[in-house]
Amino acid sequence: MSNDFNEEHPWDASLAATLPGKMILVGLNYFEESSEEPFDQQQLFGRVVYADEREGILLSLEGIRAGEQFNLPPDTRSFRAAQPGDYRLQTTGEVVVNPDFTVTFSIQKKAKSSGDG
Repeated sequence: MSNDFNEEHPWDASLAATLPGKMILVGLNYFEESSEEPFDQQQLFGRVVYADEREGILLSLEGIRAGEQFNLPPDTRSFRAAQPGDYRLQTTGEVVVNPDFTVTFSIQKKAKSSGDG
């Protein structure tokens, strides 16, 4: 797995093939259009059900969100192998032991166009 950020090829098929069954720790940062500081952050974790270049990466969540599913975009660029250990979620206090990967996504609000209500 490379740490190179590849804008043109966000999907690494060889990495994606290894994901099903793996425990993923996800960080989501939400930003206003022109802000550098997030207005909200979320953390969640779960096992990969499938990883598909068109449909994305489906997680079966665990912990307080057990029973829910969460779909990540089809973008493997920010997946990083996790170091062994305990990871405490700042948002819930839950502890994830030895996840396989960590991934962070930044979500930025788009400006409303004049036609938006």
